[in-house]
Amino acid sequence: MTAPAKTLCPYCGVGCGLEVLAQPQSAASDGTQPSLRWQTRGDRAHPSSQGMVCVKGATVAESLDCDRLRYPMLRQSLEAPFERVSWELALDTLAERIQTVINSQGPDGICVYGSGQFQTEDYYVAQKLVKGCLGTNNFDANSRLCMSSAVSGYLQSFGADGPPCCYDDLEITDCAFLIGTNTAECHPIVFNRLRKHHKRNPHVKLIVVDPRCTDTAKVADLHLAIRPGTDITLLNGIGHLLLRWGALDQRFIDRSTQGFQDYVEVLRHYEPALVAERCGIEEVALVAAACVWAEASAVLSLWSMGLNQSSEGTAKVCSLINVHLMTGQVGRPGAGPFSLTGQPNAMGGREAGGLAHILPGYRLVKHPQHRQQVEQFWRLPAGRISATRGLSVGEMMLALEQQQVGLLWIAATNPAVSLPDLNRTKAALRRSPFTVYQDAYYPTETAAFAHLLLPAAQWGEKTGTMTNSERTVTLCPAFRSPPGEARPDWEIFAEVGRRLGFAEQFAFASSAEVYQEFVQLTQGRPCDMSGLSHERLAVSPIQWPCPVQETPATAATKHDKRLYTDGIFAYPDGQARFMTYHEKGLAEPADAQYPFVLTTGRLYGHWHTQTRTGRIAKIQKMHPQPFLEIHPHDAQQLGLQTGDWVEVRSARGLVRLPLLITQNIRPGALFVPMHWGSLWAEDAECNALTHPESCPVSLQPELKACAVQVVAWPKPKVQEEDLQAEIGIITPAAGLPVESSRLSASPTF
Repeated sequence: MTAPAKTLCPYCGVGCGLEVLAQPQSAASDGTQPSLRWQTRGDRAHPSSQGMVCVKGATVAESLDCDRLRYPMLRQSLEAPFERVSWELALDTLAERIQTVINSQGPDGICVYGSGQFQTEDYYVAQKLVKGCLGTNNFDANSRLCMSSAVSGYLQSFGADGPPCCYDDLEITDCAFLIGTNTAECHPIVFNRLRKHHKRNPHVKLIVVDPRCTDTAKVADLHLAIRPGTDITLLNGIGHLLLRWGALDQRFIDRSTQGFQDYVEVLRHYEPALVAERCGIEEVALVAAACVWAEASAVLSLWSMGLNQSSEGTAKVCSLINVHLMTGQVGRPGAGPFSLTGQPNAMGGREAGGLAHILPGYRLVKHPQHRQQVEQFWRLPAGRISATRGLSVGEMMLALEQQQVGLLWIAATNPAVSLPDLNRTKAALRRSPFTVYQDAYYPTETAAFAHLLLPAAQWGEKTGTMTNSERTVTLCPAFRSPPGEARPDWEIFAEVGRRLGFAEQFAFASSAEVYQEFVQLTQGRPCDMSGLSHERLAVSPIQWPCPVQETPATAATKHDKRLYTDGIFAYPDGQARFMTYHEKGLAEPADAQYPFVLTTGRLYGHWHTQTRTGRIAKIQKMHPQPFLEIHPHDAQQLGLQTGDWVEVRSARGLVRLPLLITQNIRPGALFVPMHWGSLWAEDAECNALTHPESCPVSLQPELKACAVQVVAWPKPKVQEEDLQAEIGIITPAAGLPVESSRLSASPTF
């Protein structure tokens, strides 16, 4: 057996190191060569995960050959069947269509929607093509649904994106404050490191803020089961008590921040009794949380979608950072506001400019000097990069409705399941005159809306880099060939660029050359990676900043792996900002017609819309069926029992699910997992219920809360023990068999 290939898990933003081993299988009866079976295990040498791996990383190789898209496919209309075509015809068709749209509608008639599943090289070449050569900023990524509020919060508070913390802080802190994150299920290896530290050190306190009593909350010293949407009130209430007690770092405030007096004025409105009533918690619990924060020498906060996916997402993130600033809990070991990214390369996408308002190297499209720097580096005419922010993915759907889009290019994501207000989204997708869908798998729900399918190489089949939540960059080498005619995403983008007349800009012979060009654009920027290369990363993962020429400041940061250790922030004056907000509340609160607030989230085994995990037998056995969680009091009022089927309705759509009655959710709130699209279950798409209202700053939609009603639905009752087995409460072996009839095998074309 050859030495294992070292790579990175392609699921969440923890960025766990994996070793992949190849094991030959026996030769086939027809005499063909034996195929290889791939197995994964944790890489003990990887600094972020230290050899640990969750079920997703442990089984990821099992999906490599399942239902793969192997050849380009083309059809003239959504009603026609796909036909296999050559890459030459597929790329010619795409390039000609792009040129036609530019000539008839201008470059803003083109929209591209990418993914945190991209490697940084994929992201970078796409930005060069779309924002540079084509001249439109209409490139957005599914990080818009994931971490864009964290980006906006860091920008507003610190002057630049980038989490200031590192995973070592998990084992140094004496107060971990987790809000809007079910870390145990969604970022399990981060939670494992934190939980071990928590168990070994009785003085370490774990506070969890979540309307549900998740696996994360069950081991907390204090669980604050707040009403959905009251995060800002809670955080301002904690700040009020810290101010009252004088638990401040006045020296840090004076030296390193601006706007504190405005923040003080806001805090005076958040008396403990008022905060407790609004949040639906006991006042003593609020005081206890503030006491722990006040007494801790190092406070580390962790958050994810529960804060970000909100119409007040940026305000929530800034409100959390405010409490860190007032207590000086940033830039120190064990302390700081730490955003947990949802996807493996959401950080790399931000570095490469992979959202509609940014450019490579943490630059902004609205900044004239930033545009000029990138244009000159890309050897493009002055003014080629548009000064107008591009469309977010939500705005792309509106533009489709208004017939303002001539070509939609989707890659490595599944918006026909993941976007909010799904019925309206699907109707918008049907209006697209020409949709390109670039993915590794077929079928997917989004493929049904495509005219051109392009087969993409996935994890393990292309070489590139990814950056995890703690800013650690890992090289992910190819260890197998792509199936059929699948190609790396960056190669597809580059070939389209060459066919459009930009041969000089896309003369890349390898992904290493792409990366070498990209890191030059980060030189002198907050995310400086100019000292990195594929060659250097082949030795070991490295955290940024890592400039080509070290300074005393960067050397110090590199040594302790944190940002802002000197109390100097990324604003020109070096001072962080207190960004003050009062809570506005949910965009769609419960009312008489829709009396419940529905929240959504992930399960431990599944990933996003099941494009990969749904094809892995072990994970399907863990989570074969969606469900609705409801509190016993609410179920009793409705006359429902566990196993009953219910219809959940919002103003936009409905789902039909079996019921799970549990005290793990507060009264008035419901929970449904977000993984099931139409390929995997009938009438179970949670985003048929959610609304499209979004944060006005980050443009991230409020996927975490919408108003719904629940009524009984006449389907045969599921036995309680079977339902519990299906969602992992008892042994999965007791559950119902997995239904796979909805999925066809890879079609033969």
